Amino acid sequence: MRLGYVILYVPDVGASVAFYGRAFGLSPRFVHESGQYAELETGATALAFAEERFVARTCPGFRLNRRSEAPAGVEVGLVADDVPAAFARAVAAGALPVSEPATKPWGQVVAYLRDGDGVLVELCSAMGG
Repeated sequence: MRLGYVILYVPDVGASVAFYGRAFGLSPRFVHESGQYAELETGATALAFAEERFVARTCPGFRLNRRSEAPAGVEVGLVADDVPAAFARAVAAGALPVSEPATKPWGQVVAYLRDGDGVLVELCSAMGG
């Protein structure tokens, strides 16, 4: 088995794709002509976005991501060569800083932000690097 994609349910797919492009430099891999679903190029596994109304049909009571509320119990982890520069770029693009880049005891540099919809995003260096 392999992980094929992770989907974030968002109110505006186009706005989320544009934000991830500005904040993290990610390019679209696929955008459905309806604008209700898109995938970003992130390597072997795609980061995807779908309109919230799709999950509402299949999972009643689903908790929506909102910047005005605490983040859900999930995060998107993005590996960066230069975490402080990536953090600064994301904040300049409108990401909400949660914790500044810091070197962990195991040597990895890690920072946290929230995206335009309130999803928690970890920026980190590669493990062992």
